[in-house]
Amino acid sequence: MPLTPVGEWLAETIGSGGVLDRIQTTLVLGADGAVSGSGGCNRYSGKAKLSGAALLFGPLSDNRMACAPAVMAQEQKFLLALERTRAWRIDPLRRKLTLVDLTGTELVRFSTR
Repeated sequence: MPLTPVGEWLAETIGSGGVLDRIQTTLVLGADGAVSGSGGCNRYSGKAKLSGAALLFGPLSDNRMACAPAVMAQEQKFLLALERTRAWRIDPLRRKLTLVDLTGTELVRFSTR
């Protein structure tokens, strides 16, 4: 497994909680910094700046469809977590990507997709 966040990822936890069953919250990060995925309801896209362990997501745009309130709440929590992301780390044995804030607090944990 490469030790880079570039690739396709599926969210397992957002904040300190799990994700809704059957809701696919995804992150696709390209080597060129292109970002896309699904917040669970809406598709999003934008750019990221990746430099060593630092990771910053630029403005992300989404398609603004309405879904069930619980799905919308999870999506909002996920998009806010991306905004707060400042670094990443990978557990190669468990094949997990974790996004963290300035203090090192886990924001989102992903498994490989």
